[in-house]
Amino acid sequence: MRAVVAHRYGPPEILRIEDVERPVPKDNEVLVAVRASTVTRSDCGFRSASPFFSRVFTGLRRPKQPIVGMELAGVVEEVGSAVREFAVGDEVFGLRSGANAEYVCVREAGALAHKPSSLTFEEAAALPDGASIARACLAKVELGPTTRIVVYGATGAIGTAGVQLAKATGAHVTAVANTKNVELVRSLGADVVLDWEREDFTRSGETYDAIFDAVGKLSFRRCKRSLVPEGAFITTDLGFLWQVPPLILATKLIGSRRVFLPIPKYTKEDLLHVKGLVESGSYRPVIDRTYPLADIVEATRYVETGQKTGNVVLTLEGGAR
Repeated sequence: MRAVVAHRYGPPEILRIEDVERPVPKDNEVLVAVRASTVTRSDCGFRSASPFFSRVFTGLRRPKQPIVGMELAGVVEEVGSAVREFAVGDEVFGLRSGANAEYVCVREAGALAHKPSSLTFEEAAALPDGASIARACLAKVELGPTTRIVVYGATGAIGTAGVQLAKATGAHVTAVANTKNVELVRSLGADVVLDWEREDFTRSGETYDAIFDAVGKLSFRRCKRSLVPEGAFITTDLGFLWQVPPLILATKLIGSRRVFLPIPKYTKEDLLHVKGLVESGSYRPVIDRTYPLADIVEATRYVETGQKTGNVVLTLEGGAR
């Protein structure tokens, strides 16, 4: 089968499409013929080993898992003897390392669910990562009709998910986006949309119960005055000079405002939650560009510009070889 591989850490140009051995599912796994996958910000970090200490998890000298990618949507090709939830021919979506390939094995109990019937494979592949990360972040605050939250960087995969997940709880959502995407973010349900190129929400005098930095470009120091007492600053990045971990500890001990850097677990529950929202009409994936698998380097370069809106999707032929 064809797969995108990285045998060392480095820039996008190290990525290669190679013929590798097709995986065989274990008793508790299903084999998925992948129809669509994605390139995410996380994928780029793993490939470049940034930050450096991420090698502790991915491999010190070279990647332990040479096949890249995480998100997938496709058709079940084969099931293990113990599998009961899925059958051959089922359309599914989920998360599994090594997803930029024509076939991937996923545990039945892992992050795998039946695809929403209303979505294409490309749309379904764009669901899991951003929604799972955003859900883990938003779990740090109690959301509801009385909650006022800012989603900063509301145009990326995590940000577009964050706006919709928060709005689904009834929260009042202020989304901060760039000029070209103001109307897109408004269409996702945000109550207020601010153009960061023209307005600085931290200087408006407004206060919020939570500020969710979905792109890791804010600082707690900058946002502190915009939080109510007991408010939460939630980020997806370690911050300048890795300042966030010490701030998490410091704000736990001193003061009423808290800093959080949640780590997603990528569970079946996450997928079922976002699937339910899709089926109720309160969530939709946002796709910026779609590339064939052969254009993986170009797709990755684009993701690393930091200019993508929503998700960048890779299309495959579903195990044609």
